[in-house]
Amino acid sequence: MAQFFRRFSKDSLVEVFLFLTLFVSYAYVFPRWADPNQNSRLDMVAAVVELGSFQIDTYVQNTVDYARVGEHYYSDKAPGAAFIGIPVYWGVKFFLDLPFISSLTDKLSNNQAFQATLNPEGTGISDQKVRFAIAQVLITLVVSALPSAILGVLLFKRLKVFSEDIGPRLVISLAYGLLTPVLAYAGAFYGHQLAAMLLFWAFYLTFTKKELSKINLLWIGFLLGYSIITEYPAVLIAGAIALYVFFKLIKSGRYIDVLWLAPLGMSVLVLWMIYNNSIFGGPLHLGYSNSELWTSQHHTGFMSLSFPTWDAFFGISFGDYRGLFFFAPITLLFFPGIYLWWRSGKYLPEWILVIFIVLAMFLFNCSSIMWWGGFAVGPRYLLPMIPFMALAWIFPVLRWKSNRFFALGIIIVSLWSLIAVWGLTLAGRAFPSDTLYHPLIEYALPLWLSGNIARNVGTIFGLRGVSSLLPLLIIYLGLGIGLILSTRKVNLVQKEEIAALAKDARTE
Repeated sequence: MAQFFRRFSKDSLVEVFLFLTLFVSYAYVFPRWADPNQNSRLDMVAAVVELGSFQIDTYVQNTVDYARVGEHYYSDKAPGAAFIGIPVYWGVKFFLDLPFISSLTDKLSNNQAFQATLNPEGTGISDQKVRFAIAQVLITLVVSALPSAILGVLLFKRLKVFSEDIGPRLVISLAYGLLTPVLAYAGAFYGHQLAAMLLFWAFYLTFTKKELSKINLLWIGFLLGYSIITEYPAVLIAGAIALYVFFKLIKSGRYIDVLWLAPLGMSVLVLWMIYNNSIFGGPLHLGYSNSELWTSQHHTGFMSLSFPTWDAFFGISFGDYRGLFFFAPITLLFFPGIYLWWRSGKYLPEWILVIFIVLAMFLFNCSSIMWWGGFAVGPRYLLPMIPFMALAWIFPVLRWKSNRFFALGIIIVSLWSLIAVWGLTLAGRAFPSDTLYHPLIEYALPLWLSGNIARNVGTIFGLRGVSSLLPLLIIYLGLGIGLILSTRKVNLVQKEEIAALAKDARTE
């Protein structure tokens, strides 16, 4: 047993705990069935695998997020997330074709806890719906939950350059993953979290490596390119990271090596252009240009972008409609954090990069005519920015972690974020509508009081309402106990090894 624990450091054990905690949290709640945004991507995946076509004519009735070209319909979303979903769906298609689907449909039809989560005015459960639901869950695990959990670990590892102290790094990584709107979208078939992971991974590699190899540069180029075709606003962050890579190469006198970013990154973009050209009639023609139901919005300014407005800025910052700082006040640590980071004089190029990313994403979101993002939990367009913000949180945490008032403040805002973010994420059958201007009071509170909790693993086992979350709490408890026992065992093994070395030294 000692030999087993000798292989692990405290950091590696914490990383395993962090990954499992985040992944379980994201996987426990099932993605919404009736979400037009998710359905648009799922329709494209199903059409390619089932019909061999990007045309979603067969499935278009379940979404309003579609593009029309001639007499045919297509997903109008950036295709990156759906491209990854296609091999996942193809891989499980054999199982979806088995007779067990009908058996599962019957069981769900007789499951009162599951029936309670359905829309009374809906069409009920069918084999096709169950088939789609299973596919959506599995795709979401691969496209959103897994990348989001990996991102939490990357953040934990990256914070080590600022501090070796495990506690603050773990708290910040958990706060990022569980106390911000990340929680809602890590368990949904959107592209935001996949793009965030790709971007942060590219940054992580650049920041970590003292000498970027050509293989590193090729991979960074791929990560940046794929982030762009996953969420188009990611181009702002991807461009900034590319300049950051260029700066590091120039600093070491490797001017020509920047070209190694191009082969894989440009290959991704060229394939995306071929996709656009074959469907929408031009390499840079996007699905949004052909959206049939949102014509006025997408044709305002440049793809719905015009000029920043105060309403949008307040709405995505402090407003109780979509405000990041309202729902996740832990993110306010960014402001003292970025100041203390600058005062430290360390890693200033990275400081500049983080400042630019935050300003650019806020400016972009404030300039959108649809800044609220439709049915949403918080400002979803800002999600790729948040892990970069979280880097700055370490500075106030390290500076004031012994201050009682600071600790109390962190506890209070964390409890509020727990109520706000989890309250909205777990409420009902869908994310809050864009017509509910006070979603916590108008949407989440009534649903929680009535026991209308989103479908989750507990629901499948017959647990209703809030009680369906009990298995998740038990899992958390088990993970926590496992982490404590494992780290203690590592400490014991290390002490025994130190004592043995000391004994050998005395003997000599």
